[in-house]
Amino acid sequence: MKKDHSSEPSLKGTLISVFAVGIVIILMWVSIFYLYIDRM
Repeated sequence: MKKDHSSEPSLKGTLISVFAVGIVIILMWVSIFYLYIDRM
């Protein structure tokens, strides 16, 4: 169970990449939403 400590940096990197992907998806949705509102 002590092997968990060595995989901590990779876990942090995974968390950062997940946050980055989430932000990109949210930005895409917001831009599409504003485009849709603008066309109405």
